Amino acid sequence: MKYTTLALLIVMSLTLLSCNQGVDSPRGFSLPKGNAEQGKAVLLTYQCLACHTLQGVEDKNIEKHADINISLGGEKTQIVTYAELVTSIINPSHKFSSPYSAMAKTPDGKSKMNVFNDVMTVTELIDLVTFLQPKYTLLPFKPTVYQYYPR
Repeated sequence: MKYTTLALLIVMSLTLLSCNQGVDSPRGFSLPKGNAEQGKAVLLTYQCLACHTLQGVEDKNIEKHADINISLGGEKTQIVTYAELVTSIINPSHKFSSPYSAMAKTPDGKSKMNVFNDVMTVTELIDLVTFLQPKYTLLPFKPTVYQYYPR
């Protein structure tokens, strides 16, 4: 019985491990280290602050969009990964943050964000994400406090 259970466990483990090894797997994908100072310049150059806000960063020369105000950075309940930031920039329609879903989508469900893939260089993308990544902080987990009721 032990050997059957062990064999089944090994087969299940190998099956699960092989699931993420397909052609769409992110395995092996890595971008070089970026320059945060240059990333701030990219944020301003592409006028990201027309639709986004970022605490501590302002540019009075950028005209704000009246109907879009999406906050970048800040405290989050889940880690915002480097890969998620890259994806949000190169494929803004991929996923919408729930508080901003209504203001960020067009009637056909696409993002209102300009696609910069043919304009922004890979180096600029890397620098921008390097600048933005540390602006997100993880909120500490707050466990639910249950009242003790003696029997």
